[in-house]
Amino acid sequence: MAKIQAIRGMNDILPEQTPVWQFVEDTVRRVLSQYGYQEIRMPVVEQTDLFKRSIGEVTDIVEKEMYTFEDRNGDSLTLRPEGTAGCVRAAEEHGLLFNQTRRLWYTGPMFRHERPQKGRYRQFHQIGVECFGMAGPDIDAELLILTARLWRELGLGEHTRLEINSIGTSAARREYREALVAYLSDYRDQLDDDSQRRLSSNPLRILDSKNPATQQLLEDAPSLDDYLDQESVEHFRTLRALLDAAGVAYTVNPRLVRGLDYYGKTVFEWITDSLGAQGTVCAGGRYDGLVEQLGGKPTFAVGFALGLERLILLLETLDLVPSSANGNVDVYVTAMGDAAVAPALALGETLRSALPEARIMVHCGGGSFKSQMKKADRSGARYAVILGENELANGTAALKPLRSDEPQQEIAQAELAGALENLLAR
Repeated sequence: MAKIQAIRGMNDILPEQTPVWQFVEDTVRRVLSQYGYQEIRMPVVEQTDLFKRSIGEVTDIVEKEMYTFEDRNGDSLTLRPEGTAGCVRAAEEHGLLFNQTRRLWYTGPMFRHERPQKGRYRQFHQIGVECFGMAGPDIDAELLILTARLWRELGLGEHTRLEINSIGTSAARREYREALVAYLSDYRDQLDDDSQRRLSSNPLRILDSKNPATQQLLEDAPSLDDYLDQESVEHFRTLRALLDAAGVAYTVNPRLVRGLDYYGKTVFEWITDSLGAQGTVCAGGRYDGLVEQLGGKPTFAVGFALGLERLILLLETLDLVPSSANGNVDVYVTAMGDAAVAPALALGETLRSALPEARIMVHCGGGSFKSQMKKADRSGARYAVILGENELANGTAALKPLRSDEPQQEIAQAELAGALENLLAR
């Protein structure tokens, strides 16, 4: 019988890989906590209409990429392709936005039926940050200052760059859209296939085309800057001033747009040049109309999402994964003979209570001294604690260094935790 394998583009994250994931997740969680953001957790399945109404029915995501199915009741459900719409739905449904501001974040898998490639998968993981109820550019600036701090914490400060733009209000974009379509219609035959399709459905996405010939045509196209409303212009000017004051470097990219219909005013991307075409590691912007669009009261909102797979790939590519993210244990306790099993388990508990930050593994499954020491070495532990017949009789433990030439020591079990604390702190 043939073995069943994982679905293409939906990957297992193996024990050897999870420590770097935990490192990134813990770092993000710590930084967000420093800024007072609260975690929210939403289901991975939502009503299909949630995404059609929020993302837009003529976007690539809704038209081509969503995993949509009917359940047994005949309801159309969709595996979430992004997190913002679900966060808005949850916040509105549970009254979190009523006359108050909110700073929320979430993490988990998203699903899009794209062509799998390095850094892009059909099940991928994001951390999303959403802020509600704040109209000014100060909250836009805080998000960018926050992400700049995150990159520094991860060692990526010199390997990421920020691009920002303002796409104005929906009214300004409608006027600009008409001018852009009028201009590009004269060159329709010279546009790439995707841009020809977008010309009638989502023409602003043509600005983001990676096709060199299309980009050359856009050099003489109307500029969105010329169509921005005064409020958006002032909002963007103040945002830039706040970023300058905070020392956050950026580039204004007048062709930067977002692929989802609900964005307006500020949009931004954090980009790296170290991953080739998959260079965007974090993106977001303002979406002041989305809450109302989904049935709530008008609510100011801004947020971003960062892709964990791509961020981890960047850390690995640049060899910036810290040694602490190797998943190795610190201490491996062996039990030589049946009489040592119960004392070894008890000693492991004592050490964990005394050294809560240490990773301590107790050997299970029996075996000879040689086989247990081989497993201790393969665990990556720095020290092996050996409990045998003599140690049990004397109330001691043998402490053997596994990663250095230090001599083995015989230590009283009552003093073992203190000795390990000093050694592990080196």
